[in-house]
Amino acid sequence: MCSDKKFEITNYNLTFAISVILNLFFVAIEFAYGILADSVALVADAGHNLSDVFSLLLAWIAAILAKKAVTDRRTYGFRKVTVLASLVSAVLLLIAMGAIAWEAIGRFANPKPIEGMTVIVVAAIGVIINTVTALLFVKGQKYDLNIRGAFLHMAGDAGVSLGVVVAGIFITVTGWLWVDPAVSLFIVAVIFLSTLGLLRDSINYAMDAVPKGIDVVGIRQYLLGFDRVISIHDLHVWPLSTTEIALTVHIVVCDNLLNNNFLWKLQSHLQDHFGIDHATVQVETSMTDNECVLERNKCE
Repeated sequence: MCSDKKFEITNYNLTFAISVILNLFFVAIEFAYGILADSVALVADAGHNLSDVFSLLLAWIAAILAKKAVTDRRTYGFRKVTVLASLVSAVLLLIAMGAIAWEAIGRFANPKPIEGMTVIVVAAIGVIINTVTALLFVKGQKYDLNIRGAFLHMAGDAGVSLGVVVAGIFITVTGWLWVDPAVSLFIVAVIFLSTLGLLRDSINYAMDAVPKGIDVVGIRQYLLGFDRVISIHDLHVWPLSTTEIALTVHIVVCDNLLNNNFLWKLQSHLQDHFGIDHATVQVETSMTDNECVLERNKCE
């Protein structure tokens, strides 16, 4: 698992570069033909794809900054910037979708004819490009919130572009102009739902909430399962970045012995079985009256 994770991280630059180039190319084509065909559906999808490019660039820059060395002022470096990037990306996407929805609603009252075949061809290109881009993020999305967001957006875009193809066919065959803004609203609805998940996770990460998939109850039971451990306190689990999870805990043992093998075993198990990358453990003894300050303050 760890080796797979390192492999994905080292290939981020190439993945981002290919994704940004492909999507910029498609945005230019889709926007130009959307204007020529007077299709709000194509313009809407182009706007969304452009926002995805910005999101990809933000995530790319954040991934680069996250690798910068720590300093005396930033003892965790810039790892948290990956969380901020995903949060900003989600907010910008919601704003863009609001603007597109407003335009689409206006088209219901004042529908305009479009070139159905143009819509079909351009959107079909979008299906191909978005599918290829999504496939680039399949493995990385298992380890990184930014990559998972990019994957979900690209996969959603492929489906949305397919919907635009269907709209173009309907307009060409039936002449129903209302299908164009209807598809635009469908695009907004799909993206809105997927973005809510990204926004929720980004806010939770920014608030240092326990990341999804981390079994805090299981961690507590594991720590209390050691023979010499009689209690634990101040157990905290939070994301250092979108790829790393940290833990701190105070463990109270029933003797005065400090065994480094015990700590090594504990930290290794937390990493291998609970996904904790950075574990800091403070061992305290119950054999003296010098109670931990953090624990004593809780009783005052």
